[in-house]
Amino acid sequence: PSCFGYPLSIFFIIINEFCERFSYYGMRAVLVLYFKYFLQWDDNLSTAIYHTFVALCYLTPILGAIIADSWLGKFETIVSLSIVYTIGQAVMSVSSVNDLTDHNHDGSPDNVPVHIALSMIGLILIALGTGGIKPCVSAFGGDQFSDDQEKQRSRFFSIFYLSINAGSLLSTIITPILRAQECGIHSKQRCYPLAFGVPAALMAVALIVFIVGSGMYKKVQPQGNVMVQVSKCIGFAIKNRFQHRSKEFPKREHWLDWASEKYDKRLIAQTKMVLKVLFLYIPLPMFWALFDQQGSRWTLQATTMDGNFGAIQIQPDQMQTVNPILIIIMVPVVDGVIYPLIKKCKINFTPLRKITVGMFLASLAFVAAALVQVQIDKTLPVFPTADQSQIKIINLGTNDATIKFEQDLQSVSVMPMQSTGYMTFEASQLKSLNIVSGNYSQTEVTNFPGGDRRTLGVKSTGSAIMTKWLLDNATSKPEEGNNLIRFINNFAEPVNITMGDTSFGTLASFSGSDYKLFPGGRKDEITVIRNSTTCSAVSQPFGFGSAFTIVLNNCSAGKLGVEYSEDIAPNTVHMAWQIPQYFILTCAEVVFSVTGLEFSYSQAPSNMKAVLQAGWLLTVAVGNIIVLIVAGASKLSEQWAEYVLFAALLLAVCIIFAVMAYFYTYVDPNEIEAQIDEEEKNKAKKDGHIYENQAEVDSQM
Repeated sequence: PSCFGYPLSIFFIIINEFCERFSYYGMRAVLVLYFKYFLQWDDNLSTAIYHTFVALCYLTPILGAIIADSWLGKFETIVSLSIVYTIGQAVMSVSSVNDLTDHNHDGSPDNVPVHIALSMIGLILIALGTGGIKPCVSAFGGDQFSDDQEKQRSRFFSIFYLSINAGSLLSTIITPILRAQECGIHSKQRCYPLAFGVPAALMAVALIVFIVGSGMYKKVQPQGNVMVQVSKCIGFAIKNRFQHRSKEFPKREHWLDWASEKYDKRLIAQTKMVLKVLFLYIPLPMFWALFDQQGSRWTLQATTMDGNFGAIQIQPDQMQTVNPILIIIMVPVVDGVIYPLIKKCKINFTPLRKITVGMFLASLAFVAAALVQVQIDKTLPVFPTADQSQIKIINLGTNDATIKFEQDLQSVSVMPMQSTGYMTFEASQLKSLNIVSGNYSQTEVTNFPGGDRRTLGVKSTGSAIMTKWLLDNATSKPEEGNNLIRFINNFAEPVNITMGDTSFGTLASFSGSDYKLFPGGRKDEITVIRNSTTCSAVSQPFGFGSAFTIVLNNCSAGKLGVEYSEDIAPNTVHMAWQIPQYFILTCAEVVFSVTGLEFSYSQAPSNMKAVLQAGWLLTVAVGNIIVLIVAGASKLSEQWAEYVLFAALLLAVCIIFAVMAYFYTYVDPNEIEAQIDEEEKNKAKKDGHIYENQAEVDSQM
């Protein structure tokens, strides 16, 4: 059956690919944040495991291709590995349910190793699944066309690529929204089970859709795997060359010619072409090392930025959608506008030059990322070192207050209902401080340990000065764009405080609460119950990544009067500043990755495409391993410096590649094949002659 001149079975394959990519990219988008906030790993471990997983996903396709070509056939490989894949996604989803081990219902898992073990099993199954089907699905699609449908087949590959990007685009938008929801049985948490569960469900859909189409597929029998043959041929050549290494054996033109005792000329010629391309692949992993950090380092960078785009709040992991959106726009623009313009300017923009430009652009993108990082670092608060302490003063009374830090360190005046910023002192020097407010003065002893931040509440009443010390245990910027909020009760009697859905309980008069965590970018309603009367007010927006102390002052006609004191400033660098680096990196991807595969295919015989595909995916895997090595070995404390290091490494590799490309001579595989055909024909003729002559001699006997 056909539809629009395409085999009907194609539509099942495209829907299957869309769901599979949705499932994979959706899971990958929230993965690094899952490691960081749910499994509580630090940035470096999260980045390392993320890249290990991506590397695995690109190593397994080689396995998948061999299984399909030598043993099960593409159809059965896709079905069986999709089942493995679906199970993996489901295990991931279960691993992120914090109620699984959260016996004391405090909202964080009690037995983290259980979650780690489950998620690692899930990730290994996913890597097996996604990698194993990757080389089969597109080739299986290609098998559905008959030889006279060349045009439809190439159109199919474009639609196929589009469905990959559509799947990744939608999932990178949707999964982070699901993650940002609050869900849970006993305590409300970020909704990772939903963020992993939806991809798992879609993978199941992908599998069912694929099986439903089963009756319509053309199923090609497994032909044996060309990768295995090529490896054997190379192995034999090396072994044979080693056995004949002494001087008396004549040299051969190319080391692969040592395989000619066992393998035919055609395979040897094809292998030579393949190796020539694979040699050019050696520098390419460095590009992927930078490219795949979008999902790790760049996402972590976005967590320290401000995601307020007016009407919508962007989650840090959603910034990754910039890439697929730009891809969908850029591929047609580059193909239809930019390349023709370059051609008009009489510049010969060869595939290898395109790849070189792609590498250069990617290193530029990391320079941009480093510049953004420097801006972010400027906005980060300064916390006390181990031998410093920081003090901030809030005047809760109606008179001005003057505070003198003894030993003439400094003195400050604070207006009523105002607060100072944090003042930093050497802990050893700061012994006491003197407060003057109204008609009274009072001395406080301040021998605090180093490394502390404290807030001093001062209030002069009719008869004395009241003071209240609060320990500010927020000694790092709140993660994930969350905000920390606490209250000081400035009423004369105890009050019960609720903000949003979070209860702070009852707070005694003139005392402070602990900090509690709130999602970023929201305004919440503050409700106070005092002597059984209720007062409320809507808070100001707190931005992302801030900490505030809210002073509860008065209540008239149900309206609550509050003052805000900023303890940690919100993220001020806007997420939109990440767009330039994404844009440059996407341009790099368009000229690099699209060209790379086309170039490979044009330089090798058609039956060797599988080997090149494997080699290309291998460069991605190696790239992710490079991230592990560089990030692990560099020990750079500054993130911007690490970005610059990666940019410099890629630039160096880019120059090496340019030199290699300069010496590369393009070949036409069809010509070489034709030449071999010709030789074989002649040989057959020659053999024929010898045979005829022999027959003549025989007949004369």
